[in-house]
Amino acid sequence: MNAFNRRAFLKTTALAGAALATPAVLRPAHARTTAITIASLFGDDKPETKIWLKISELVEAKLPGQFRFNIVKSGALGGEKEVAEGVRLGSVQASLSTVSSLSGWTPELQLLDLPFLFRDADHVRKTVDGAIGGELKQKLLSQNFVVADFINYGARHLLTKEPVTKPEQLQGKRIRVIQSPLHTKLWSAFGTTPIGIPITETYNALATGVADAMDLTKSAYAGFKLYEVVPYLTETGHIWASGVVYYSSDFWSRLNDEQKSVFEQASKEGAAYFNQLIVEDEAKSIELAIQNGGKVLKPEALDEWQKGAHGVWDEFAPIVGGIDKIKSVQALS
Repeated sequence: MNAFNRRAFLKTTALAGAALATPAVLRPAHARTTAITIASLFGDDKPETKIWLKISELVEAKLPGQFRFNIVKSGALGGEKEVAEGVRLGSVQASLSTVSSLSGWTPELQLLDLPFLFRDADHVRKTVDGAIGGELKQKLLSQNFVVADFINYGARHLLTKEPVTKPEQLQGKRIRVIQSPLHTKLWSAFGTTPIGIPITETYNALATGVADAMDLTKSAYAGFKLYEVVPYLTETGHIWASGVVYYSSDFWSRLNDEQKSVFEQASKEGAAYFNQLIVEDEAKSIELAIQNGGKVLKPEALDEWQKGAHGVWDEFAPIVGGIDKIKSVQALS
């Protein structure tokens, strides 16, 4: 073989080798792409969906091509309880949830739901960022929920068909509640009949008279267009609706250390973003509700609201860690 032919042969061999090598590199990279099913109760315009768009962007920036986020919106996978079951079983890889909806698996979470315990969002944050938050994460992990961070949906307020500013005006009303013993106890203390109804079925229940009232955050009030069926919002702020950004333990266990670190950081940034969006969304939500006939009321006799609620503290103290733990949270500054 002369020098020219040898050089041509070597060049051709090198090109062929490169051509073969390139698909070999691409194929495994493509095969490593993992699809993640995310459940959101709301559409594109709400923080509950926007947070996952943010997290997906942050993950993609650090782990390009490794994950594909399939965000299933508008409650298509069910309410929080149904989604949580899917997360536990691994059919849903991640979602957000109020702690109320997860308390059936982790009763200790009800500490964060105690009525009139928290002064404001900062008070809640100090609690979940400390030892109590760490304990609750471990409790949830034992139930196959991996919590990356806590979020804050805002305060819950009373929603009614007729004006209600005093506790006695609730006597005899049927009130939709989260399917949680604490929420049932709270509203029973005010003489109502609590009815556990998934959030995705609440509008129809109120429209058809199955329920007369409910409580919810301002953002979700507008998100579900509930101002159409319960136009009065009384700013009781009785419970700060804590939540979690959480993943299926089955999904989490398949991640390597680098991937876990990226998801943890992305989720924390996403949680901070969510909390900011909620504050902005609440203002827009109330404006939208008022434009559509909603009315915002101030509660009267706040001490009577608090008195009725504090019986819940006594009943749930043994479940959440004792009255001393409750008072230690109350005293946080």
